[in-house]
Amino acid sequence: MHIALSSAIVNTATLMSNQQTAQAVQVSVLKKAMDANETTVATLLGGVQPAAPELATSGTLGTQLNTYA
Repeated sequence: MHIALSSAIVNTATLMSNQQTAQAVQVSVLKKAMDANETTVATLLGGVQPAAPELATSGTLGTQLNTYA
């Protein structure tokens, strides 16, 4: 009975170790994918010039703020 129990404990420990290794590999791949996406997005956003809106300087449209309480 002790041999069967010991064998079950060893098998469980081995299985848990394999799962931890697989999870570590998956996290590593995910981090690399996220880093690649970050680089791509930074490149795309770096090429975009922010467009400054032209504000109205004369007239009544866009030069006055009317508020009501």
